[in-house]
Amino acid sequence: MKSAWEKRRRLGYMPIGYKLMLSYLVFIIILITVNGYVSHSMYDASMRKQTSDNIKNTLVQIRDNVAYKTDDMIRISSTLYEDDKFVESLKLIPEDSREKHLRHEQTLLPKLDSASKSIGMNLRMFIYFKNDTIDEVYNIYDQHDTQSNEKVINMLKHRRISNTPWYFLFPEEEYGVTMVWEQVEDDRLSNRISMIRRIVDLSIPTNVKEIGMMRFSVLIDELFESVYFRNLGDGAVLLVKDKTGEIIYASDEQLDEARASSGRAPITLASMAESHPPGEFLTLEEYMPLQEWTIVAYVPLTIIKQEAERVQTYILLICLLCFVLFTFTGIFMSRYFSKRITKFVSVLNAFREGDLHKRISYRGRDEFSQIATALNGMGEDVEALINKVYLTQLQKKEAELEMLQTQINPHFLYNTLSSINRLAKFGENEKLQKMVVQLAKFYRLTLNSGKTLIPVSSEVEQANAYLDIQKVKYGRRLEATFDVDVNVWQYETIKLILQPFVENVLKHAWSGDRIHIRIVAKLEGDDILYRVIDDGMGVRQERIAEIMSLSNDSETGFGIRNIHQRVQLQYGEQYGVSIFSRRGAGTSVDIRIPARKRKLFLEDDQASG
Repeated sequence: MKSAWEKRRRLGYMPIGYKLMLSYLVFIIILITVNGYVSHSMYDASMRKQTSDNIKNTLVQIRDNVAYKTDDMIRISSTLYEDDKFVESLKLIPEDSREKHLRHEQTLLPKLDSASKSIGMNLRMFIYFKNDTIDEVYNIYDQHDTQSNEKVINMLKHRRISNTPWYFLFPEEEYGVTMVWEQVEDDRLSNRISMIRRIVDLSIPTNVKEIGMMRFSVLIDELFESVYFRNLGDGAVLLVKDKTGEIIYASDEQLDEARASSGRAPITLASMAESHPPGEFLTLEEYMPLQEWTIVAYVPLTIIKQEAERVQTYILLICLLCFVLFTFTGIFMSRYFSKRITKFVSVLNAFREGDLHKRISYRGRDEFSQIATALNGMGEDVEALINKVYLTQLQKKEAELEMLQTQINPHFLYNTLSSINRLAKFGENEKLQKMVVQLAKFYRLTLNSGKTLIPVSSEVEQANAYLDIQKVKYGRRLEATFDVDVNVWQYETIKLILQPFVENVLKHAWSGDRIHIRIVAKLEGDDILYRVIDDGMGVRQERIAEIMSLSNDSETGFGIRNIHQRVQLQYGEQYGVSIFSRRGAGTSVDIRIPARKRKLFLEDDQASG
């Protein structure tokens, strides 16, 4: 029976090295497989989304740039459209040549010239009037000129356009709204586009009467200057189409290709597509309702696919390399621990009376059962000793920090008394009285009946009393402001954590004959944040690290470290002092403590609850 039981025990026994190796391999295979799949999927989706978002943002910016120029033209045309004096001049039938001349020279031409100069583009302005008493004005220009910025103003008889198709198809008038963007007259030949709208007479509200037309013709390349396909990347297609689907603008290279493929016919989306090899594109559009234009972007997905395939190969190679590397590492580590586990057991048994205090719970038939027994035994023996030593050290630290906390700087007292003596000697009784009152107030708040925790208001008041004393000494050379959130009054704080930093500023931060100190106290989440800011000479980062180093035993920065340790001892290691500084710009000191209400406010909250 005994031998059979031993056989079953041996059959159920698996060395720790094998267990480690098998579990390690299973974990690594699952981890690498899942990580590779998820990484590839997330990267592919991220690439597509990021590309789409970037192109969308670029299109919005392009649309806004184009809209800015068109809106400027609409705004300038509206000044003429809504100008009653200009409209009346177009209707006026003069009685003599002098009145006709005055209308032409003092009203019509100045207004048109002012409107023309207000548009910062290569503009050709055409006014078509029905009043036969107005003389035509011609300006000769080169239809192919795309470089000159000279403004052209032509005033022409309405009959010149009355039989043209674009005028015949012009929509019915809706006051202030009706306008058309179209290539008319010589626009196609000059590579221009016109904004056209009526000039109407509203003297009879029930009868809107057309008295003329105005046309603002600008270079297409100048209007759509921001529509450039390389803003979206190589291989992208970027164009602007009108409501009929005809392309009115594309970047030069693409437009030339489309023209070559379509001959003299209007350039459409189909002709543009014929000039580029077929492929899968990411298509995005931005519509401009006022002009009835659509900015269209076609971005080839081959770039994204190539990048995704490259990353897929890279991830696969990394996964294979990691699997091989981790496998050999697992074999080495499992052998390493399995050979040494018995030595660990013997060492742990030999040091049962040592300083180890960890606890483990383990059930099994391998070497870890002995380790668990040894560690648990040592833990029971040393637990009381550790607690005793820890409490002793904690009480000692509290006593040291309490003593440091209640110390008052004798040098400050000496300097203040010297200042009082000097004021008394020179008979400056008002300043003398103020300094004595503030000194008494300062020490009353500092001592505070020996209490460690005081209201936030008392801490701020104590710092203010200190500054009032120093203002008597330094006069206008010292400026101080307080920025205190009233919501912090209901909380308590460790005393004497603001004044030492103010004193430190006055000792070390001067960079000239004046200095400004700003003291902030505010709620930030569940914490209270004190901040002492000066515009002094600043501190080097190496110096800050030296001051805040707990291993530094020098007197330099001792007060700062003392406050930092007091805060952490009272509230925990997540609180304390932080210093930020830049040479020549000043220093900012943050003291963060938890927001804990005073007993008075806690009782009020409980009563109201």
